[in-house]
Formats: sequence, structure tokens, C-alpha cells
Amino acid sequence: MQDQAERYDEADPPAALKPFIRKIWTYAAPSPSGDVQRIAPDGCPELVIDLGAPYAEEGEDGVFRLQPSAIFAGQMTRPLAIRPAGPVELVAMRFEPDGARDWLGRPMIEATDRRLDMVERTRDLKAALSSLGGDPAGQVALAARWLEQERRAGDWRIDPMVRAEVTAMAGDRPPPARPLAAHRALQRRFRDRVGASPRILRSIFRFRRVFDHADDGGWLQAGLQAGYFDQPQMARDFRRFLGCTATDWARQQAELARLIASQTYKPDEGAQA
Repeated sequence: MQDQAERYDEADPPAALKPFIRKIWTYAAPSPSGDVQRIAPDGCPELVIDLGAPYAEEGEDGVFRLQPSAIFAGQMTRPLAIRPAGPVELVAMRFEPDGARDWLGRPMIEATDRRLDMVERTRDLKAALSSLGGDPAGQVALAARWLEQERRAGDWRIDPMVRAEVTAMAGDRPPPARPLAAHRALQRRFRDRVGASPRILRSIFRFRRVFDHADDGGWLQAGLQAGYFDQPQMARDFRRFLGCTATDWARQQAELARLIASQTYKPDEGAQA
């Protein structure tokens, strides 16, 4: 990479991909600190291609182990702790909450809170992206072309019922009243298309909105604007989704975790298809 400064860039996908892909993003940190970074759930699964040194992920036993150089990160319902093992260069594709099912080719619940090894499936893509190292615009364009080929080959579809529910959640609209049978059917479809229940996804969206308002007057005000009733309720979700307090996170946030948290996760209009 020619540019030695840390950088993070996002790009919108082409129109044909918008129902499925929220953003294509790139990140580079030639000289990362090596500090542990806490990543919170955002409701969006991602395909992440690591062109530099892989990140190490903390396991349930507290031991950090290197991730594969290409992973599919399924729906997260708990925090993820990672730390860089060397110079970082990433190209990633952030799916809509319900947009990855047909690319993955299996129920999304099977990827929940997991990072699946996609090294073999993306080998040619990674080689092509590596040849464009230091050219984020070129990498984004290449990733978009690859995704479009995948979409056409896989005949990707959206479940209208699930999409309508996800859209309502993103707009902070209450769920409609449903008969018990319809409610159970929606739960099943969410397990398949999203990988989390409607209730959990709604909680994640509310938590993400805190960061949209974090600069508006402190955490308490941000929580109220995001839809929390009081500070203890928000504090519980900080523990649940980040594993720490808001104050601790603000003090510890670094590099990729800081940049990702600063982004707004509201869907674009093109995703409503």
C-alpha cells in the first residue's frame, strides 16, 4: 500500500445489488496499535476479505486465534473482540440483514455468531483484490462486479414478509398485531433469512441508533433519542452487545471498531425492493 495513513471508505452498491448489499467498504491500517477492538452487532452479515495480516479473534475460552483470511460473519447477537496481528487491509461486503441467505446457500441461523471460512470460495476474488492493493475505488468496483456475477448465478431473492418487517424495524415502527400462527411463521422465516429473531434484531437496531446520536449531548441523551426508556436499560444493552459500559467503550474504542461504530446503519431507499 502506498498510503501509510489509516483509512476507511464506504461505497453504495450498484442498483441491482441494493436489495441485498448495503455497503461495500475498505479499510487499511498499515501500522495498527495491536489493541483489542470491540465490535458490536449491527444487524448486517458481512463477507470480509483480509488482504493483510489476519485479525485474531477472542474465543469463549479467552484465547485469541487468527481468523481465516476470508470469512463470512453471520448475524451477531453478542460482542466480538478482535485485535490486529500486523498491517491491515480489508475489503468487505455488508449485506442487508435479510440479504445474504441466497449467497450463503443455507439457513442464516447456521452462521449466527460464527465466522465461517470462505477462503476457498473467494480465492480468485482475493487474488484479484490483492492486485489492486492501495486502490480502494478499484477494489470496490471489482467486488461489485463479483457480487453481481454471484447474484445472477444464484438467482438471489428477497422474502417480502421478512423485508417488510426489517424495514419497519429500521424505521423504529412498532410491529403489527399478528395471530399466533402468523407470528410463528415469521419467526421461522427470520431464522432462515436473517439468523436472529425479530425481537433480537429490533434490539440491535435500537442499540445501533445510540451511536447515531452519541455526539448530540452525551450517552443519556443519545439513549433517549435511540428509544431507550432510561440509562439502566441502555446500560444493559451495552453489556449485552459490547461487553462493557458506554464509558469504557468510549475510552477504549480504536481503529476499525471506532470507524465502524461511527457509520449509520439505516438502510438506503434502494434496499426496500
